[in-house]
Amino acid sequence: MPEETEQTEKTEKTTPKPVRKKRTVKAEEKRHDPLHVPYFDAAGEQQGELALPKTIFAERPNVAVMHQAYVRQVANARQGNASTKTRATVSGGGAKPYRQKGTGRARHGSIREPSMKGGGKVFGPKPRDYSQRMPRQMRRLALRSALSQKAIDGQVRVIEAFGFEEPKTGAAANLLETIGFDNTTLIVLPAPNLVISRSFENLPTSKIVLARNMNIRDLFTYTYLLLAKDSIELLVENFEKRSRIGGKHEHDHDDEHEEEVAK
Repeated sequence: MPEETEQTEKTEKTTPKPVRKKRTVKAEEKRHDPLHVPYFDAAGEQQGELALPKTIFAERPNVAVMHQAYVRQVANARQGNASTKTRATVSGGGAKPYRQKGTGRARHGSIREPSMKGGGKVFGPKPRDYSQRMPRQMRRLALRSALSQKAIDGQVRVIEAFGFEEPKTGAAANLLETIGFDNTTLIVLPAPNLVISRSFENLPTSKIVLARNMNIRDLFTYTYLLLAKDSIELLVENFEKRSRIGGKHEHDHDDEHEEEVAK
């Protein structure tokens, strides 16, 4: 037994330990800068990359503010006109349905009381206002957070322009396929364009929105974000972080458009 233990100790000493190879990181595996996104021309061919403005797309995502902004927009879209009648407002019920005793049934005094069929509703909904208020700076922070999260996830693309001479749904679908979108897409335009809108409106996986009407609900609903190059400047003008010193900004008109989108 002692000889065997000595031999095993010798073999353990003589056997070399495996050398760990240093992990080499390829250039392709390095983390890509989220502010540099693919840039496409009107035909859908990639023309390199475009740097997004840090004032909008370099915000640290704030999940709590994004959730509050989403709940606010959904609540503001509610009409709040549901209404039910109580036993005081339901018509009929003036006479006692049957005599007090001798029937073996409950003692009812009106056919419009809540326990009767066709009677009034107890604690039913009444018209109310579901709208919520949220500070302007928080709304802008929520949008910047959502846009920054899109950039971090690699879901932002920029296109130079749309080369549609006339409305063509097939051309719009081919453009999205050429760019490489495999899911829903939110297309951001700087100004209304009837030809572009008519081209994309029949595609169930895409939606057109103006840069000034950018909202948190659409950003959460659609996976990819296709920005027209001219709309980036409008996003900066409307949603960048501004200090309160110096009064109201010249382009400070996003509140009206947010209320229109919420309704």
